[in-house]
Amino acid sequence: MFEELDYAPTPIGAISLRRRHILSLEIDVFEILLGEEHLMSSLFTASEVALADLGIRALAGEQLDVLVGGLGLGYTAQAVLAHDTVRSLTVVDLLEPVIRWHEEGLVPMKRELADNSRCELVQGDFFALAASGNGFDPRQRGRQYDAILIDIDHTPDRLLHGGSQGFYTQDGFTAVQRFLKPGGVVGLWSDEAPDDAITNRLAEAFDEAWAEPVVFPNPLQDGREVTQAVYLARKV
Repeated sequence: MFEELDYAPTPIGAISLRRRHILSLEIDVFEILLGEEHLMSSLFTASEVALADLGIRALAGEQLDVLVGGLGLGYTAQAVLAHDTVRSLTVVDLLEPVIRWHEEGLVPMKRELADNSRCELVQGDFFALAASGNGFDPRQRGRQYDAILIDIDHTPDRLLHGGSQGFYTQDGFTAVQRFLKPGGVVGLWSDEAPDDAITNRLAEAFDEAWAEPVVFPNPLQDGREVTQAVYLARKV
C-alpha cells in the first residue's frame, strides 16, 4: 500500500520519501522517514503552517526577510511565501536528498518552492551556522532576518541528532539573535503541547517569549484532537 519514491544515505542516517495510500480516508499521504522514525507526513501539517503564520503575524512592516530551518515536505516554507509582506525566504536543510526532492518535483507541491523567485533552498547545518560568526548567507556575512523559524527537532528536548543540543540553551538562543533584526522573532516548532519550561528557557535569552497551542483533529483516530505548539520569542 505504499511506494518508496527515494532512499538515500545521509550523515545522520538513511532517509526515505514514500507515498502511502490510506484506504479509510481514500487519500495518498507523503511521508519522510529517517531510518524507521517518522519525520513528517502530509496528513499532519497544521502546526508547520502555524509556525509560519504566527511568526509572520508577530512582525510589523513589509519587505520581510525570513529564514526557515528545516525544509521537509515544504509546508512551513509554502505558508511563509503565502504572505505578501515577505520579500525573501531562505530555507536551510542539512540533507541534500530533501532539497533534491523539491528540485525534482517528488513532493506533493512539486517544484513550487524551487521555482519561486523569492525562495532559496540551501544545503547546510542550521545549528552550526547559527553558532558561527558568519551566519546563514555566504554572500553577506552576518546577514540579519526579520524571522528565523525552526522546524527540525521533534521538540527542543527531543532531538534528531546531537548536533543541535547546544542550540536550545540560553547561550544558543543568545547567539542566534546576532542574525535577527531589531524587533525580529525566532519561532520553534514542537510536536508536543506547550511546555512552560521551554518558554521560560526562551525568556532567559529574549526580551519576550510565549507559546501558542496548535489544536487539530487526527483523522486516523476518529477526529481526536491533537495539541502541538509553536514557541515564539522577540528581540527588542
